[in-house]
Amino acid sequence: MGTETTSLVAHPEGEQPEVEAWSAIADTYAGRVHVEWDATAPVTPFGQLPFFIEYLKQGGLFDGWVADCPLSLSSPNAPRKRDLLGTVLLSVLAGHRRYAHITALRCDPVNPPLLGMRKVLSEDAVRRNLGKIGEAPGLTWLQGHLDYSVAPLLDEPWVLDVDTTIKPLYGEQEGAELGYNPHKPGRPSHCYHTYMLSNLRLVLSVDVQPGDQHNVKHATGGLWSLLDRWDRGRWPRLLRGDLAWGIEPVMAQAEQRNLAYLFRLRTTKNVSRALQRAMAQSDWSDAGQGWQGKETRLRLEGWSRQRRVILLRRQLKRPLAIVDHGDPLSRGSALPRSGRIGRSGNTPRW
Repeated sequence: MGTETTSLVAHPEGEQPEVEAWSAIADTYAGRVHVEWDATAPVTPFGQLPFFIEYLKQGGLFDGWVADCPLSLSSPNAPRKRDLLGTVLLSVLAGHRRYAHITALRCDPVNPPLLGMRKVLSEDAVRRNLGKIGEAPGLTWLQGHLDYSVAPLLDEPWVLDVDTTIKPLYGEQEGAELGYNPHKPGRPSHCYHTYMLSNLRLVLSVDVQPGDQHNVKHATGGLWSLLDRWDRGRWPRLLRGDLAWGIEPVMAQAEQRNLAYLFRLRTTKNVSRALQRAMAQSDWSDAGQGWQGKETRLRLEGWSRQRRVILLRRQLKRPLAIVDHGDPLSRGSALPRSGRIGRSGNTPRW
């Protein structure tokens, strides 16, 4: 008497043919192209561009971007807007940082036709024609398409991160001014006030200011105009920033707009006193990951009202001072605690 066994297939194979391991099809503006990989050839950074071009075509992103460009060229010898903007797009995707780098694209006979371009423009032609776009219509054009690409993400709960970055400048550039420059003191710089979608690190908008306008008061206009462009249903659940943003004008404006915020708190004299009083109390709650939390309320000088403050502390793994292990009095001594303090629930260092 024998036993017959039958192997069961959890996922039966379909009727689709096997996909080739080293080839793929991309639908571009030049038609469908067959892309193959050669394992023995030198590595190229442009091998994935046909698939990104397919993405632009399927979503209509590149066609709409070109059609809405506020550039009008009447000369019969003027280049097409598609060739101009396509040259800029390919240069950005290639990682170029200067107009002079555009010359490297003129040796590429493959990717420009895939974008529907007839030719790659020179660096002088790109610089000259981009200069004909007015600042106001240009910003409206670019910001509109940027908002269009990120708008579906804003229907989900999200956090808006605000940050300020100093970029040192070399040579003569517009807006290069002397100001706060931690990396290159005494060198002109630009100040980038950036508004990002948290976790995704997706930049929603950037305000480029001269180097002497690094203060947050120069960025609040861009922040509120960014929010006013969207419906209230797409506003962030939380506005988050470092201690530079924890100032009365920003907090008061956020409270008027009923927008929750989370900013770091400067360790001023009154803040240090409040933290010292709290460290002597025992009603701390477990905040997770070895931290303990405590809530209090403060009204500092210059504030228009009391505000909620969250204090966090944790026990250090080692003492801050040198301990003589041979001294019996130092054995078994409690380790000091480190504290962190934040406004409206944030946790900057103390």
